[in-house]
Amino acid sequence: MLSHSSSRFLSLNHHPRHPNPAIYSCSFSLPFRISHSTLKFGAIDFKMSSTNSTVSCNGNSNVDIQTMDLGFDHLDLDRYVDVGNKLADAAGEVIRKYFRKSFDILDKEDLSPVTIADQAAEESMVKILEENFPSHAIFGEESGWRCKENFADYVWVLDPIDGTKSFITGKPLFGTLIALLHKGRPILGIIDQPVLRERWIGISGRRTTLNGQEISTRSCPQLSKAYLYVVPFYIAKNVVT
Repeated sequence: MLSHSSSRFLSLNHHPRHPNPAIYSCSFSLPFRISHSTLKFGAIDFKMSSTNSTVSCNGNSNVDIQTMDLGFDHLDLDRYVDVGNKLADAAGEVIRKYFRKSFDILDKEDLSPVTIADQAAEESMVKILEENFPSHAIFGEESGWRCKENFADYVWVLDPIDGTKSFITGKPLFGTLIALLHKGRPILGIIDQPVLRERWIGISGRRTTLNGQEISTRSCPQLSKAYLYVVPFYIAKNVVT
């Protein structure tokens, strides 16, 4: 839900490129929260492991992910980004059709809501991935693990509507989250707001962009002059560490 990631939406500003490339560290580019033992992507929790060489799934929401920094073919990144944009486009087209319209709302086992928009948007992305990367695994918020095998080097992680309650109540404070992991390491992350038509893209080794324009946080030499936006604690209590 966007309550877990809204600070990503509101803290990025249109500022000139910072002279220090280090400010564009990959950890600030991707919609993840990583601790020593877990990786959080939207509403999806992963379990970190230092022993596995691939991402694996045992049939439920527990996914083991290796933490070793292994290389991958950077020549394929442009294609991954291109497909990632197609995923966001497809999901956005579905979501806009249902936004502020009448539809049924169901409760999942954890009592969080799900709508036909969540399900249809995820299926639209899955179809594109299966056509372009049949050997890649898919882990979706609504449908879980999809792969012929129980493991894969490349795993696409999808959350079609991160912030379903905002979507249901007609507030454009939700987003589509898309990520690509290579052997447990995030190499591509996309945050797309389909109603406002704003799209953040983070790519390993490259600068973050918002609608194609390179961005960064503003220069802030003193902590006392920094601004921080957070959601209410009762919403973010599971995020605070």
